[in-house]
Amino acid sequence: MEKEKEILIIDDDSKNIFALSAVLESKKYHCVSAISADRGLQILSSDKNIGVVLMDMMMPDMDGYEAIGKIKEDEKLKNIPVIAVTAQAMIGDRERCIEAGAIAYVSKPINVDELMKLLNNLI
Repeated sequence: MEKEKEILIIDDDSKNIFALSAVLESKKYHCVSAISADRGLQILSSDKNIGVVLMDMMMPDMDGYEAIGKIKEDEKLKNIPVIAVTAQAMIGDRERCIEAGAIAYVSKPINVDELMKLLNNLI
């Protein structure tokens, strides 16, 4: 039996990672996490079982927009779906995330039902 795909959570706030992981794991999803975009890219390159990425868009050093660009440029990673997760909820933010390569956008605080619908269609 094939192992169920994992969700990679990339967020610079460990409290966000903890809360999101707890919710997802209670729904029987397996999560891995990275506290920076750079670390997230390393995990993506080495863990072939990642089925979807939840990407915080506002991080220091490398933001989610740049990280999604790097994922989409990599032949081995470009087909992994990325869901943008952001506290930014201004007009145009959704479009900017989609233009960057995200397949969907969820704003913080996260609507769990909305996220579950997205994940159920991907994993």
